[in-house]
Amino acid sequence: MGDNVTRRSIVFPIYRNQANIPSLLRAVADFQSRYLGDIEFVFVVDGSPDESGPLLVKELKGSGYDYKIIFHSRNFGSFTAIRTGLEHASGDQVAAMAADLQEPPELIVEFFSRLEKDEADVVFGQRTGRSDPPLTKFLSSAFWTAYRRLVVPSIPSGGVDIFACNRQVLEAILSIEEPNSSLVVQLFWVGFRREFVPYRRREREHGTSAWGMARRFRYMMDSIFSFSDFPIMLTLWVGFAGCVLSLLFAVVTVIARLLGNIDPAGYTTLVLLITGFGSASLLVQGILGCYLWRAVENTKSRPLRIISRVIDGTAK
Repeated sequence: MGDNVTRRSIVFPIYRNQANIPSLLRAVADFQSRYLGDIEFVFVVDGSPDESGPLLVKELKGSGYDYKIIFHSRNFGSFTAIRTGLEHASGDQVAAMAADLQEPPELIVEFFSRLEKDEADVVFGQRTGRSDPPLTKFLSSAFWTAYRRLVVPSIPSGGVDIFACNRQVLEAILSIEEPNSSLVVQLFWVGFRREFVPYRRREREHGTSAWGMARRFRYMMDSIFSFSDFPIMLTLWVGFAGCVLSLLFAVVTVIARLLGNIDPAGYTTLVLLITGFGSASLLVQGILGCYLWRAVENTKSRPLRIISRVIDGTAK
C-alpha cells in the first residue's frame, strides 16, 4: 500500500443484530469492492445476548477483509461501543454507522468523498424523513426538538445517527474521557469544519430497535447534565421568582391580617405552602444531585468500558 493512499475505517456497533448480519456483510462486501483493501471494518459487539458476535466471527474468518471484532464484557451502550471502535480504528478517515442499515450505506461513500476533497473535517447525515410508524416518528421528533432546545441548537432536527471524520477530529474526540456523556454532542463541541448530507431513513427490515424511550431519556439527561447549565439556571430563576412571590404573599398576608380579613386558623394555606415548597426543595436537590453524581463519576477514573477479547483479522 502506497504512502499516499488514504486508509479508511468503518465502525459498526453490534447489539441484537443477529438477523441483520447477512445484510450487513453484503454492505461490507460492497465497501470492500469500492476501496480494494484500503478499508478496515471494526465491529464492536456490545454485550449482545444473541448470536451476533459468533456469527460475525464465523462469516468473516477467511474472508480476506481487514477487520477487527471487539467484544465488550457486557452492554455499555451504543455510543460507548462506537467510541471503542474509534479507539481501535487505524484509518485516516473513520465513519460510524448502525448495523441495522436504516441509514443508507451509500452515505459513507459520500462522506469519505467529501473528506478526501478536504471540504470538511466531519460530515454528518441529516435525516429529511423516515420510514417508521407514526408514533415512532412523533416520539423521535419530540425527542430531537427538545434536544436541540436544551443541548445543541445546531444539531439537525432529526438528530445524528451516522457520521465520518478525519484523524484530527477523531483524536480530539478520544481526548475527552467523560463517563455518562454524549458522543454526538462531543462531535459538535470540538468544532472543526462540518458538512451535512441529507438522506431519508429506511424502514428497519429485521428485529426491533433497542433505542427505546428509557434509553432516550437517559441519553437526554446525560447530554443535558454534561453540556448544559439549563437545569441549574432554571432552578435559580424559579427560586428567585419564588422568593419574590413569597415576599409579596407575606406583605399581603400581614396587611390582610391587620385589617381582620384572615381567619386565624389558616390550615389550608399552611398545608399548601408546606407541600409546594417541600416538593420544590426536593426537585432542586434532585437537580443538584445529578450534577454532583456526574462530578463524582468523573473522579473515579473507571474505564468507560471493559473489553473481553479482540479478534484481529487484519489481512497481511
